[in-house]
This record gives sequence, structure tokens and C-alpha cells, in this order.
Amino acid sequence: MLRILGIIFAVFLITGGVLGIDAFWLEPASLRTVEHTIHVDGAEVANLKGLRIAVIADLHAGSPFIDRAKMAEVVRQTMAAKPDLILLAGDYVIDGVIGGHYIPIETIATALKSLHAPLGVYAVPGNHDNWDGAVRTAAAFRRVGIPLLINQGALVIRGGRPLWIAGIDDFYTGPSDYNAALRGAPVRKALCLTHSPDVFPLLPPNCLLTIAAHTHGGQVNLPFFGRLIVPSHYGQRYAAGLVWVAARYLYVCTGIGTSMLPVRFGVPPEITVLDIE
Repeated sequence: MLRILGIIFAVFLITGGVLGIDAFWLEPASLRTVEHTIHVDGAEVANLKGLRIAVIADLHAGSPFIDRAKMAEVVRQTMAAKPDLILLAGDYVIDGVIGGHYIPIETIATALKSLHAPLGVYAVPGNHDNWDGAVRTAAAFRRVGIPLLINQGALVIRGGRPLWIAGIDDFYTGPSDYNAALRGAPVRKALCLTHSPDVFPLLPPNCLLTIAAHTHGGQVNLPFFGRLIVPSHYGQRYAAGLVWVAARYLYVCTGIGTSMLPVRFGVPPEITVLDIE
């Protein structure tokens, strides 16, 4: 009996060790590019169909495993995906990650400078960026030629059709003035970019597709138990992936870096590529 108990205990120890290595090293140190297809319908969204969007979310440069070399790899993989449009969904810096080291936003913006796409590169701030300094973040991106849309819109022309990109400030750390971001849009349906998905229920029908981040997919997604901690007032509803409500779409990207604890399990770091069909 003691021998059986010893074997069981050893199995538990080995299993725990393997899972720990995966959660605190192998998975958070990895990086992949994942493609997702979103199907939309209607004549009003013709300017979105066929669009290929790469999203870099929650980079959290300076968190464990996200150093200058990893930022260069993020840029390389993003460019290899050959997107029509690149969107940066906030949280470029870190604040208090165990084992992390602070990297200035100026250094991060410079690392992202070589990103380019036919329809451009656009960014919004996240809560960590606003804590670090919204004005400083905007200046850093401006210096490298990447517009940081803070309750602002940008017009791009795709195939002779106008496409409005509405950048909405973070829901919790900056006023999310979505009306200002949509003001002046020459089309009835826009592509909206923001950091926290919690603003989604408030957005008008103009935001046909909203792209958000912030949740990290919970960072830990356990079998049977699911995502244990999701930083959203809506819990699992906006934790990750595609949400469809009343002819409006929300896609929540799970991101790349880590916050608080340097752990990822069942939610590997990813560059998200969205193909609109």
C-alpha cells in the first residue's frame, strides 16, 4: 500500500513539474501567428470583405520572455503574414510584472517602427500605457510614424472604397469617447479598435467590427475549470475570440506578453491575423 501511495505521489510531482515548466517557461516563451476567419454579410460592409488584419495585442515588452529579440520576432512574424492592415491594440509597457524589467515606450515604439502594410499601421493605448503616460506614448509613436488614435478616426481607401478606422481610448483609464472616434466617418459601418472589450456594449451600430485585447484570454485556461481570472466586468463573455451581438462583431485577442504573474497555460502568446470574408 505504501508503495502504491509513493508511486501516486511521484506521478503527481512529475506531472506538476511538467505543467509548471510549460506554464512558467515553455508556453509564455513561445510565439505563434494564428489565423481566424470572420464572416460578415451585407452591402454596407463591402469595404471590409477580403481584408486581412494583423493584430499585435498586449505586447507588455519587458515582461519575462518579451525582450528586444522577441519584439524583433513579433515584427518578423507579423510582416510574414502579409496583412493589408496592422493594428496595435495597446499595453506596450509593463507595470509590476514579477521577473520583468521596464522597457521605455520610446524603445518599444522604435522596435515596432519597421512594421508596414498597404493600408497602414494604427495603434491605440492600453491601461498600462495610460498609467505610463498617454502624452508620452503618443509622442513615442508619432516619432516613428505610427498614428496613436485616441478617440480619433483615420480614413483609408481600399479598392476605391473608404474604410474608417475608429480608435477608442481605454475604457478604464481614459475617456472612451467613441462618438468622437466615429465623427466624420464617410461610411455607415466602421472598424473600431480599442483596448478593453468592456466598452463593446456601449458602442453604436456604426462599429460593425470591434477589435479589443486586455484580457490575455485569462493567461491560464485549465481543462474543466476554464479561464480562472478574466479582467472584465463581463467575465467569460468577453474573455477571448469572436462575439456576435445584434449584427455587431467583437474579436478579443489574447495577446503576447503577461501581466502580474509571468505565466501562460492553455493560452499561448499569439499574433492574431483576422481574415474578413
